[in-house]
Amino acid sequence: MPLALLKYGLSSDYPVEVDLPAPKELKPAYDVVIIGGGGHGLATAYYLAKYHGVSNVAVLEKSYLGGGNTARNTAVIRSNYLTSEGVRFYAESVRMFKELSNEFDFNIMYSERGQLTLAHTDATVRAFRQRAEVNKHFGGRTEMIDRQQIRELVPCLNLDPGHLPVLAGLWHIDGATARHDAVAWGYAKQAAKRGVEIHQLTEVQDFIVEHGKVTAVQTNRGTVRCGCVVQAVAGASSLLMNKLNIKAPIHTYPLQAMVTQPFKPFLDPLVSSSALHCYVQQTSRGEIVFGGGSDPYPLYNTRSTLDLKESLLAHAIEMFPFMAGAKLMRQWAGSTDMTPDYSPIMGHSPLDNYYLDAGWGTWGFKATPICGWTMAELVATGKTPALIKPFALERFSTFRQVNEMGATAASH
Repeated sequence: MPLALLKYGLSSDYPVEVDLPAPKELKPAYDVVIIGGGGHGLATAYYLAKYHGVSNVAVLEKSYLGGGNTARNTAVIRSNYLTSEGVRFYAESVRMFKELSNEFDFNIMYSERGQLTLAHTDATVRAFRQRAEVNKHFGGRTEMIDRQQIRELVPCLNLDPGHLPVLAGLWHIDGATARHDAVAWGYAKQAAKRGVEIHQLTEVQDFIVEHGKVTAVQTNRGTVRCGCVVQAVAGASSLLMNKLNIKAPIHTYPLQAMVTQPFKPFLDPLVSSSALHCYVQQTSRGEIVFGGGSDPYPLYNTRSTLDLKESLLAHAIEMFPFMAGAKLMRQWAGSTDMTPDYSPIMGHSPLDNYYLDAGWGTWGFKATPICGWTMAELVATGKTPALIKPFALERFSTFRQVNEMGATAASH
């Protein structure tokens, strides 16, 4: 056996394939330039190449592949939103997530575990009943459950935390997780196979605009001409839009999370409480992940703070008192681009050939497949898909907001 391994290792056939081609120089021009090498940008490139035959595409990432919010989220996938527009959109994304491993021939470690959201007041119970019906009507698997059912589902959960006893729960069967880096690399690998160029360490610094169109993108590695541009830069959305004088109601806030040392499996569902501003899950490696609301002030930074750690863990211990002795392993933060109605901005911008994929707040990862699919269709055909028409930028001037406030796993 050792001899066989040595022979294989020294063979010219090893390695069999590489995930990404070696770095190369930027070409003078591309049909499509996608700014942002996270899940959304890579998914858009992949669907453009595979389903629309558009492969003269450059994905420009200022850092490393998937190193922005794609690498900084807690990998939750769900569709239990409040509005019909939101539920339809995210339910389709969940459906696509289930097939991604087969489509990529690459394991994204998709795990359907369900999400339990706790109701601590009569008002929340009433709101959850309406939410369950909206979800069921538009294809999501969501139902109300009582205290006894919660106790059977999560035996270790404290149903009477302080002054906020648990009255009922919203059980979202479709709740799941997946490896966020695997999703990004799956899209990158398959896009690169189809001719898409992925340029890391390539920062967009400015644009050349002529006659209401972006004709070229200026980067730290040179200027490239373009047929159109797709912006998918998460928390930096407003900074990039300011360069083009595109006005949008986006404010960026840090969003923090943390993880403990690993334990033997004890928690399968994802458990969240907006009243306690906390959600808890256990990863496939046994670590316990804690997350909560955004920081209370705008900031373009991804740093961790002691005050958030203390408040978040205090609420987590109310839900699971036995975790008080757990040791934290690491803490991190991402940057969320929040809109007033807690829904994304997708579609056309005031510039004819500049497309927006922004305002994702805390729900960007779970929308990765459907966002890539719909943005690719928009770029390739010029027509806005029905699923994303409600998320157009002009909804803020026509007063047609899609209010998803309170639909997050923890309130903001």
